Amino acid sequence: MEFICIGVSHRTAPLGVRERLALPEAQQTDVLRRLAQAPVEALWVSTCNRVEVYLVAPSAEQARERARETLRTLGGAEALEHLYEHQGEAALVHLFRVASSLDSMVLGEAQILGQVKDAFERGQGAGAVRGELTRACAAAFGCAKRVRTETAVGRAATSMASAAVQLASKVFDGLKDKTVLVVGAGEMGELAARHLKNAGAGKLIVTNRTLARAEALVAEVGGVARPFEELFALLASADVVVTSTASPVPLFTRDNVGALGKARKGRPLFMVDLAVPRDIDPAVGTLDWVHAYDVDDIQKFVADNTAARAEEAHKAGGLVAQEVARFARERALRDGMPVLARLRQRAEAIARAEVERTLQGLGDGLTDKQRKSIEAMGRAIVNKLLHEPTARLRAVGPQGEGNRLAGAAAELFGLTEAEAAAIAPELESVPSTNELNNAVAHGSRR
Repeated sequence: MEFICIGVSHRTAPLGVRERLALPEAQQTDVLRRLAQAPVEALWVSTCNRVEVYLVAPSAEQARERARETLRTLGGAEALEHLYEHQGEAALVHLFRVASSLDSMVLGEAQILGQVKDAFERGQGAGAVRGELTRACAAAFGCAKRVRTETAVGRAATSMASAAVQLASKVFDGLKDKTVLVVGAGEMGELAARHLKNAGAGKLIVTNRTLARAEALVAEVGGVARPFEELFALLASADVVVTSTASPVPLFTRDNVGALGKARKGRPLFMVDLAVPRDIDPAVGTLDWVHAYDVDDIQKFVADNTAARAEEAHKAGGLVAQEVARFARERALRDGMPVLARLRQRAEAIARAEVERTLQGLGDGLTDKQRKSIEAMGRAIVNKLLHEPTARLRAVGPQGEGNRLAGAAAELFGLTEAEAAAIAPELESVPSTNELNNAVAHGSRR
């Protein structure tokens, strides 16, 4: 089974392409079910910075073409021009880096891990994420935790929301006497509200399609919750707007924002759009009194922050390499163990039969000590013969090496796939390299 990753991100595709591929959750589930036709598994990761499909499939080429066709259908032919693809260990490295926030627009942001976990849960709910992807995601989440714990990548990281607030504070030289409007009370809206409050925003207003959610947010961070129907009345009095909704079309157009110009009498309006697809039509930025920014603009703002933590990112990259290698070894062991265990079973059966025949040939004149010595010799021969293949399988690093060694052993000793598969289920739940190693070492006693 091969790992594949295909997608677009802020590094490869313009915002317009990412917008077309940013699907509502219900549609993501439909796409996953079409992609993950057994035995293929699929994971769909969609954030404001990226849309990626992870696949585990017996035929990499067939799965790749199916994913490319899906992305072309959703994003148009232009989407194919901006795709990147990773296969095998490179796909795993990419997944681990994404979960660890090393490939984020804002290096070290904490939100990406939650977003990947959400994607994982959607995939499991849709039946698209099963054995292989479950193990890979669990290892990626563990890697992300290690990166956050053992490096300073996440310390003082600038989230998109906090960067937006910093930018607003810079433009207005402080927010103390400003009216700020947060549109959308989801995760990003919540972060923005918290940062705005901490930045000393004079008056904080939160509006959301579900008023109760806006009320719950202001109950925590302060401010006022208003019905979504008052959006443009609120916009007329706002100095700063941070918007992040799940609307599939722009909420703010040049016409509906421009209509407020006369009432505002040229008073500047700072608008930050943290949503993908965008809430603010790019044409809004052509209004003289509006300063409009989208997620790509924010990325440029935080570029200095990223550079300052490059050294920590380098350390984190080393941790990712270690964790991917560990996962690859465990996977290789998992693949090779049924064959190795079957080989041990066969060798022990032969040894027992030969020892028994030898003992019978020697008659009843042997002492118990002599009988035990012959039996021990039979076990020792088996262990010494299998020591080298066991050690080599433990040491395999590159993905697929375990399959190659196990396949060679099966062919050399005439072990059929049916014999090897017969003992695979009991090994399926083995979770770690150490336990796998112990299982190999004590395979005859399991």
